[in-house]
Amino acid sequence: MNNRSKGLAIASYITWIGWLIAFFKRDRSDTLVRRHMNQALILNLIATVASVIGRFGGIFRTVYFVVDLAVLVLIIMGILRASKGSEEPLPVIGGYTLID
Repeated sequence: MNNRSKGLAIASYITWIGWLIAFFKRDRSDTLVRRHMNQALILNLIATVASVIGRFGGIFRTVYFVVDLAVLVLIIMGILRASKGSEEPLPVIGGYTLID
């Protein structure tokens, strides 16, 4: 495991742009980057859907804030784990795989 892998794993959590950079610059055989890219993709999708739902106002806005806070906590956890080089899955979403 090298610093490049850790950097790409961390970058994948930083908005869609960071995820795209990690996607195009990654080594496909690097399991650390793949694990964190999967988790970051799921978090980005959840945040995007919550943002759209939050635009309806009322109770939907409250749901958006709660989901957005949970996503922020998971992103911070993911960044910390990526910086340590850990492939430990995040709670709730860590067991899902969207890209291989």
